[in-house]
Amino acid sequence: MAPRCWRWRPWSSWTRTRLPPSRSIQNFGQHFSTQEQTPQICVVGSGPAGFYTAQHLLKHHSRAHVDIYEKQLVPFGLVRFGVAPDHPEVKSYGAEDHQALDIPGEELPGVFSARAFVGWYNGLPENRELAPDLSCDTAVILGQGNVALDVARILLTPPDHLEKTDITEAALGALRQSRVKTVWIVGRRGPLQVAFTIKELREMIQLPGTRPMLDPADFLGLQDRIKEAARPRKRLMELLLRTATEKPGVEEAARRASASRAWGLRFFRSPQQVLPSPDGRRVAGIRLAVTRLEGIGEATRAVPTGDVEDLPCGLVLSSIGYKSRPIDPSVPFDPKLGVVPNMEGRVVDVPGLYCSGWVKRGPTGVITTTMTDSFLTGQILLQDLKAGHLPSGPRPGSAFIKALLDSRGVWPVSFSDWEKLDAEEVSRGQASGKPREKLLDPQEMLRLLGH
Repeated sequence: MAPRCWRWRPWSSWTRTRLPPSRSIQNFGQHFSTQEQTPQICVVGSGPAGFYTAQHLLKHHSRAHVDIYEKQLVPFGLVRFGVAPDHPEVKSYGAEDHQALDIPGEELPGVFSARAFVGWYNGLPENRELAPDLSCDTAVILGQGNVALDVARILLTPPDHLEKTDITEAALGALRQSRVKTVWIVGRRGPLQVAFTIKELREMIQLPGTRPMLDPADFLGLQDRIKEAARPRKRLMELLLRTATEKPGVEEAARRASASRAWGLRFFRSPQQVLPSPDGRRVAGIRLAVTRLEGIGEATRAVPTGDVEDLPCGLVLSSIGYKSRPIDPSVPFDPKLGVVPNMEGRVVDVPGLYCSGWVKRGPTGVITTTMTDSFLTGQILLQDLKAGHLPSGPRPGSAFIKALLDSRGVWPVSFSDWEKLDAEEVSRGQASGKPREKLLDPQEMLRLLGH
């Protein structure tokens, strides 16, 4: 029988690896035995939230036994797949699905989620055949967060700057042939509401061979409004203001004048319809509703003014948010919020089941948020264990899972198997001076392991 999705390996093997830096991954921890002397705990998902939860449990319970299960053939989840290859120090994107645009034309060829696009250039097996057509002149990214800027940067970075990263060879080849010269990054609200951070913005401004396109009119009156903003937001706004309104120095002006590519921020625009080409076979543009802001502070929202504008483009990437998927019918799930209903990590009405990461709190936060959140989930679990609140009686733990997989003819991929795949990837990458050349085909991985 062909191997299925669950892979297992006791924690004793995983501890040989470095905890991956990341912002968020959805994970569950469920006890398989509540015997206080040797609690057996299962963590589903090998991303940062799972690792941090397991780390806390092992650190604060000397006899705890933790097993980590992962559906992919390789560990670390989207830590491996969800980051721009030129940012190896930053790992992100911890939910398994994206927010749909829910507008006409969304199904046209040339429209992709940013999550799928990121998975494509990072070698996520499910996205390896995405094959985006980069023969157009203009791309539009919907959303103004860090993911949107990551995608824009990859589209516009000179390919030779990516050659020594772990970007897939297929993606690098496509980017070498890319004709994309202009990238618009579109947001429903204004400059004060952008979700990206100053580091990503600064990298975009300084990106070789590109020039920024910002309309000074979008920033009128903001100088006084940002004086009382928190320091990180104030510094971000000041950089945007300088870029949009101040005349660059001689050297910077010369750099921009010689740039062959450009990127810009479009504010107060909401996607209304993806426009088809005359033959209806692919995207040719996007219709944007002009918006204005209503409300104050966190309650600020964009409302349409009734005006629209059409922006020609041949590629649309949606980066308007992420959401988690339900894991199993037996696990409660709120489809509207995209989270498992929980109280401090305790899954509602399911004693012994806990959650951590974005599936616990929604798609927000950075690595420190995930780390703190995961430690709290681990702390709550240990408190419940000590107080006797978990279902009593011994459970078979990982031995049961192994027997179940054996009975189904499923061959789990062990951590030592991963080390073989890791060594193969590193070896393949050395030939071209890359840190690794990721294996993309699950069947090839299994053949290399003799499965």
